[in-house]
Amino acid sequence: MDFSLEDTKIAIIGLGYVGLPLAVEFGKTRNVIGFDINQQRVNELSDRHDFTLECSSEELAEAKFLHYTSNLEQLKQCNVYIVTVPTPIDDHKRPDLTPLIKASESLGKVITKGDIVIYESTVYPGATEEDCIPVLERVSGLTFNKDFFAGYSPERINPGDKEHRVTTIKKVTAGSTPEVADFVDALYGTIIVAGTHKASSIKVAEAAKVIENTQRDLNIALINELALIFNKLDIDTEEVLKAAGTKWNFLPFRPGLVGGHCIGVDPYYLTYKAESIGYHPEVILAGRRINDNMASYVASQLVKAMLKKGIQVKGANVLLMGLTFKENCPDLRNTKVVDIITELNEYNVNVDVYDPWVNPTEAKHEYGIEVLAEKPAATYDGMVMAVAHDEFKAMTQVELKSLTNAESIIYDLKYILSAEIADMRL
Repeated sequence: MDFSLEDTKIAIIGLGYVGLPLAVEFGKTRNVIGFDINQQRVNELSDRHDFTLECSSEELAEAKFLHYTSNLEQLKQCNVYIVTVPTPIDDHKRPDLTPLIKASESLGKVITKGDIVIYESTVYPGATEEDCIPVLERVSGLTFNKDFFAGYSPERINPGDKEHRVTTIKKVTAGSTPEVADFVDALYGTIIVAGTHKASSIKVAEAAKVIENTQRDLNIALINELALIFNKLDIDTEEVLKAAGTKWNFLPFRPGLVGGHCIGVDPYYLTYKAESIGYHPEVILAGRRINDNMASYVASQLVKAMLKKGIQVKGANVLLMGLTFKENCPDLRNTKVVDIITELNEYNVNVDVYDPWVNPTEAKHEYGIEVLAEKPAATYDGMVMAVAHDEFKAMTQVELKSLTNAESIIYDLKYILSAEIADMRL
């Protein structure tokens, strides 16, 4: 079958942190339909407003050939469909493919002969061909690799990063046949200035993506475990890391909370697949246990420090500075700061949260958390610097001290404060 870039009409399914930047780039030069089931999201983007802050109003305006819709019927005019829906985990830390399966069901209603469906969502090796393709076949009545084809090109979006954008990050591509692989690679090559890497199969591309974040997760877990050890030895972890960092090949990881939609989630996709074929991963799950327990550790350390200073824990007031999963970004997905709040609430501690990057409505909807609308003015028994937003770094020592009293505990998780100001550092 002949695949032509000139005749390509693209539909992007899911307009979140991954789908929108991709749709914008393609929409600068070719006809693109951006589809999302959230009509409010469609309306906001049509008005050139992106609440994720990944794309500015100016960038949205540059995508002159991009049209937004929540109407599935409009997708029938396309012949290439790129799926960028989230792939979360459930409460039992198992892969939740519901968004992916529902997107596949929807596409099964609109694809026709010769169409290509490309998945970007992070999955375990085999998910595209074993879980998604059968859905497309069942709903459409078409035959895979005869009537329609598939590709896989894992997303590498880094929310809030204005330097590493979709076009400047090398893209891994793959296709269900050699001809489709060439087409998918060439299609992305029209917008990815950093170049592409064509994998030999969809499974290889899937595996490559899932281990990228697994590797980072393990590296951070190691540093977190070292921090736990050094804290018991009364050694400043930051000083140790600075000293070790003088060697040219020492990796510059730092301890902290590991949340977000990738690093704290993707390893579970790999371990789930490994266990399904009879292998129990030990190293990966050990790293996950360490990182998942860091919020509990932080809360318990704060409570112990307050008790040592004679602060009445029950009814104490603690301020959390930051709620997002990373700095200078409004992304609340899988933020582990929430776990600190949950732990402190179990000690009957009153917790206030301040984060100028957060949409209060979203925080309330997702986690039931009331975020302070303005910079706090009260005095707290404890304060946790949880996220390294630039706004927090810009605050003077006098401003920070005004939020506490002489007996208060200031716990700095992000090395924002000097050792003279912070009572505790991770």
